[in-house]
Amino acid sequence: MFVRTATRKNKDGTTVRYLQLAHNEWDPIAKAAKMKVLHNFGREDQIDRAAVERLVGSLCRLLDPGRAAALTSGAELTFIGSAAYGGVYLLDQLWRQLKIDTILTRILASTRRSVFTERVLFALVANRALDASSKLAASHWVGRNAHVDGLPACSDDACYRAMDWLHQVQDSVERKVFDQVATLLNLEVDLLFFDTTSTYFEIDEPDEPIARNGRGFPLPDPEDGDGDESVMKGFRSRGKSKDHRDDLPQIVIGMAVTRDGIPVRIWSWPGNTTDTALIRQVKDDMRDWTLSKIVWVGDRGFASADNRRYLRKGDHHYIIGERLRSGSAEAKAALSRQGRYQDVAENLKVKEVRIGESDRFVICFNPDGAERDAAIRTRLIAQLAEVIADTDTLSATKRAELRGVISTKPGLNRYLRTTPKGLLRIDAAKIKAETNLDGKYLLRCSDPKLSAEDIAVGYKQLLEVERGWRDMKQVIDLRPVYHRLEERIRAHVILCWLALLLIRIIETSTGVTWNRIRQEFDLLTVATFTGPTGTFRQRAELTKPQRDILAKLDIPTPKKIVEAIPAADA
Repeated sequence: MFVRTATRKNKDGTTVRYLQLAHNEWDPIAKAAKMKVLHNFGREDQIDRAAVERLVGSLCRLLDPGRAAALTSGAELTFIGSAAYGGVYLLDQLWRQLKIDTILTRILASTRRSVFTERVLFALVANRALDASSKLAASHWVGRNAHVDGLPACSDDACYRAMDWLHQVQDSVERKVFDQVATLLNLEVDLLFFDTTSTYFEIDEPDEPIARNGRGFPLPDPEDGDGDESVMKGFRSRGKSKDHRDDLPQIVIGMAVTRDGIPVRIWSWPGNTTDTALIRQVKDDMRDWTLSKIVWVGDRGFASADNRRYLRKGDHHYIIGERLRSGSAEAKAALSRQGRYQDVAENLKVKEVRIGESDRFVICFNPDGAERDAAIRTRLIAQLAEVIADTDTLSATKRAELRGVISTKPGLNRYLRTTPKGLLRIDAAKIKAETNLDGKYLLRCSDPKLSAEDIAVGYKQLLEVERGWRDMKQVIDLRPVYHRLEERIRAHVILCWLALLLIRIIETSTGVTWNRIRQEFDLLTVATFTGPTGTFRQRAELTKPQRDILAKLDIPTPKKIVEAIPAADA
């Protein structure tokens, strides 16, 4: 359908233009399209423009407001700017699939907080996944750099208020989110992996110690302590740093992950909390989630006898790494047992050894790891030989000084021995012992039904937690943490967990890394136009990779017109 201009010459030779509304119809007999006039508007110079505007207005009421604005603005349309949209849309749709918006809204209904709190929290999660920044920068990111549905703008105060509330309802949110994720993805939680990391703060002094309960939370009144469990600790305090920054205050963070790499819960503790007692609290926290029988998978930091006994409660089991170099009787006995290795994968061989009646032990051997360990040792020995060369000619005092310097370098010190006369030598016995450990690690398991292969593969999946920590620190930018208050630091960790949860579900469902998906959806932007009829936002055209990813996630394609605001409301 189109407006046609017809011309006719008057007797005086002047040309008159007439306007007609017409469309083409197919003539099956003539086998050609023929024009059919639907309405004559009359002479162009005598047309009733008010009547035409009323007609257009009536027709526009049949259309989507945004589409009507786009069609009627015409040449008077003004481009205002563009903002990121694709990544935000993808995360928002998954957020809604998991019903996180519903969970937060229902909890908010019993409070007097703003109804926009849920949208603010989503914006902060999306910011961490797409363009991690401080909360102040994130508040400027919303609306200016990214379009968040239902949140045209945001302030830093709104961000802080939302975080304070999230910290208050953490337990309820985590439980309800887990239920939704488990239902949506049909998660297998028979294996639950747990590990910890630390994140440091570039501040001069740690926090002042305050009274805390056994879970590491501040006590409102020190006299309300849990008896012997009440301790004095600062939240940001110095401890054993996994980032090799023992000189700075830190906090400890724990995460439980399924065998598919889905993070189901996260914890925060004061920075000087040791790993040995943490897994007991984690098991207690997960006990109320009515999970079926679980095999806990943990690293060597959780291998104490007390922890193993605690994990066995409730008919649960464990797979825990053992320290081969600890010199324990069990480690020595396991290494001394003869037997053949069973091929599990191209780079993994396993051998089960029987030591006692209660636990099973599996020695795992990685040929690639053995080559890597041997190469590292060769390099260290060559470096040590160079350092101690010609030291026999030095005085005893000078050799002692050099010995002290080497003792501060664990890699070199491992292969150094001192003779009774104080001479420095390479320890051949130590080299032989280390060679026997190349590429090997020892596992302890309490489940009598798991095969040696399942034990080894199950422990190897602990790498999913390590991958989670890597992404948490490098993709989501867990640090630097731009907060001083403990509640907001804890809330910041929760936001990072929610971002990682969305990312990992997207990766698991599509088989594509988040970096590739993020780069692809960076191309999907939304442009803002304004005209006499109002303001509207229109997305860019979707690419085939974008459509494929949306299809895999069962997410509908976004509307062409994202938002339309009539002129009276603009």
